[in-house]
Amino acid sequence: MEKESALSTVSVRERAEFAAVWVLVHLLGALPRGLARTVGAAIGNLAYSVLSRLRRVGAQNLAMAFPNLNNAERERILKTEYRNLGLLLAEFCQMSRYTPEQASRFIRYEGLENYLRARERGQGVLVLTGHLGAWELSSFYHSLMGYPMGMVIRRLDNPLVDRFVNRIRCLHGNRVIHKDDFARGLIASMRAGETVGILMDTNMTPPQGVFVPFFGRQACTASGMARVAQRTGAAVVPGFLLWEEREQSYVLHFGEELPVVCTGDTEADALENTAKFTAVIEDYVRRYPEQWLWMHRRWKTRPAGEEGIY
Repeated sequence: MEKESALSTVSVRERAEFAAVWVLVHLLGALPRGLARTVGAAIGNLAYSVLSRLRRVGAQNLAMAFPNLNNAERERILKTEYRNLGLLLAEFCQMSRYTPEQASRFIRYEGLENYLRARERGQGVLVLTGHLGAWELSSFYHSLMGYPMGMVIRRLDNPLVDRFVNRIRCLHGNRVIHKDDFARGLIASMRAGETVGILMDTNMTPPQGVFVPFFGRQACTASGMARVAQRTGAAVVPGFLLWEEREQSYVLHFGEELPVVCTGDTEADALENTAKFTAVIEDYVRRYPEQWLWMHRRWKTRPAGEEGIY
């Protein structure tokens, strides 16, 4: 009843936005996958051309992260990232049609044994991930192959779109843990021996965020994963679904379980573990720079007394 009541209050604009999303998803979803990806890539290229403010943020972030690259190379990375976002849009629109057999033609695992070994411990698994590669397809494919998981996400501003998107995400047993119920939901999941993925590469604000290095610059980063791992003994495993150009397919990489420092000093441990987890994300981004979300204002929150970047 509460959901129905909340949805009844949506505005005309929100209903129009939902209608546009619904039409786009169903139009791209009805196309053959190859054609849908071609259309998605074109949408990404168009977005690069028209979204000038986001393009400037991306260019600024790349200049900070890769100061030794020339402008032409940074522009190439950013253009490719926009195209990648268009491809991810196409994959999302197609996801509800995928079967395990179909998806396995263009997605494979690498390091699945690392995930399974961590899961067998029975204390829960925290999948360290970020807005890199095909993050929406990542958790969906994992559930499609028989490994449903929780996903920590922020509610979308439009409740109709939020409900629609989450229905697709959860078709094969995944479940959503909203950030406003983060700590309680995450701890309960770990105690039940479940798996939860956390996108840990977005700008935060204190006290939820702590400052750790990211590409040589202090970045305010969520410390919740570290704190939950310290408290519950859950395993932390990196997981990223990345496009491999040589194979012309996606590979879901699971890295080895990351050691979690537990000295008894909760705050110092949270800071050290968050820094270690962030360094892992940076390593993946450095290897696949064309697939990270450069247009996000990752370094927006600054330490006290330091001027803003953007």
